[in-house]
Amino acid sequence: MSEDAPVARPAVRWVVVALVAVAVIAVAFAVGRFTAFGATAAPAHPGENSAEAGFARDMQVHHTQAVLMAMEIYRKTDDDELRTLSYDIATAQSGQRGEMYGWLVQWGLPQSSSQPLMTWMEKSGEHSHGDTAALTQEQLLAEMGMATDAQLDELRSAQGQPADCVFLRLMIRHHEGAIPMAQAVIELGSDARVKEVAGAIVTGQSAELDAMRDIQSRLSCSA
Repeated sequence: MSEDAPVARPAVRWVVVALVAVAVIAVAFAVGRFTAFGATAAPAHPGENSAEAGFARDMQVHHTQAVLMAMEIYRKTDDDELRTLSYDIATAQSGQRGEMYGWLVQWGLPQSSSQPLMTWMEKSGEHSHGDTAALTQEQLLAEMGMATDAQLDELRSAQGQPADCVFLRLMIRHHEGAIPMAQAVIELGSDARVKEVAGAIVTGQSAELDAMRDIQSRLSCSA
């Protein structure tokens, strides 16, 4: 037997041990990267009772009426500035409404809820409407700035400048109801896209409020 043989065996064993250690480290690194990638690729969606879900549902209802009123006055007004503004309101809110519908589909949530309107806002100290369970459906709609059926009939039947003034009165109140809703989801929510759209609503509708008040003054509409 060669004197070199006993020296070679330990060296071989250490090489094998080193290779196994390297393989274990590589597998652990790969598992960690895969786990991290999975967490990044599949973020948690807003849940059934989240501010985002409540906002998407309630604002779709809100936007639907705004589009209806805007298209009504767009069809019959003779005021060029008001026609442009109503068109902008209708197109912007139609697009936002469609995106909100898509959010709920993406999150795997129903488009409606058994919870009263604005329940999701109750945790917002600055914009809370109080105990929504204590309010009727009509009171909740009024809190949101929604027009009643009688007010919508008034808008449909009015013509000329009186129609313009009815629209401005109703849409100003409508916007005043929407802005707190958008501010509440910015405060309570965590979804970046929802908060971005809500911020655009606050900015856009605040500017439209100023424009409508200016038109209201120009047309000498009564309060």
